Amino acid sequence: MGLFDRLKSGLKKTSESIAEKVNNVFSVFVAVDEELFENLEEALIMADLGMETSVALIDELRSRVKRKHIKDGNEVKKELQAVISDALCELDCEMKLDSTPAVVLVIGVNGVGKTTSIGKMATYYKSQGKKVLLAAADTFRAAAIDQLDIWAKRSGCDIIKHQEGSDPAAVVYDACNAAKARGVDVLIVDTAGRLHNKKNLMAELEKINRVVSKELPDSSRENLLVLDATTGQNAVSQAKLFGEVSELTGIVLTKLDGTAKGGIVISIAKEQNIPVKFIGVGERLDDLQVFDPESFARALFEE
Repeated sequence: MGLFDRLKSGLKKTSESIAEKVNNVFSVFVAVDEELFENLEEALIMADLGMETSVALIDELRSRVKRKHIKDGNEVKKELQAVISDALCELDCEMKLDSTPAVVLVIGVNGVGKTTSIGKMATYYKSQGKKVLLAAADTFRAAAIDQLDIWAKRSGCDIIKHQEGSDPAAVVYDACNAAKARGVDVLIVDTAGRLHNKKNLMAELEKINRVVSKELPDSSRENLLVLDATTGQNAVSQAKLFGEVSELTGIVLTKLDGTAKGGIVISIAKEQNIPVKFIGVGERLDDLQVFDPESFARALFEE
């Protein structure tokens, strides 16, 4: 099965949810008029794209349909796909890993699939011939270090770790120096995501960032937030909260294969102005995919 087919399969529940709601609208409303647009807007809101995003997308659709003099419902549907694709393409979804080493800081609350995503990300970059080092800087969560250690072995990567409860910045310091000494291409840092105390989290992330800036001043940087797609609009709220305590460069959205709420990809990009960089569409090692906006939009609508 090719990458697009796996994406399409992983987005099956979301695609069915959006396609069903949109198709129901077109089956009832034949004329391309204001009533059609209002019902399409409602369909997108019900498909978990959120109010703000749905209104913006339908406003753009309405404008394009008028400008292109579109009168056919099927053409309107194709134009809606294009509107969604273009909205996602407004943000740069490519990872910026131009230096050696490049640094990827990963944050996220318990249960979202953060450690698994890091392991799969490490496997992806290893498959590209890159030398990857993991840093276990989520030192406060029980078994987080052990979990990352298992993924390091599974992906064939080295890991820098200290004891549970140790200073995360000290782990990052050692990892930065190990990355330089070992000629590492990508250093992936597992950090904590305790949103119940934003002040402490902000202080911890600032300290880690200071260490990276001092030890690897010329490194490319990505700050990724891992979110669970099954939580729907709650994930959008989480992105907003984390954006207040950390300068996020991208989102990793997990568990898309298990939910009909994949429309939040569009909400996050549109409302929070944060690009999605990776999506999880299955349990296999290679089911964490680099996000491709055009393929995503196509997979949502293709039957």
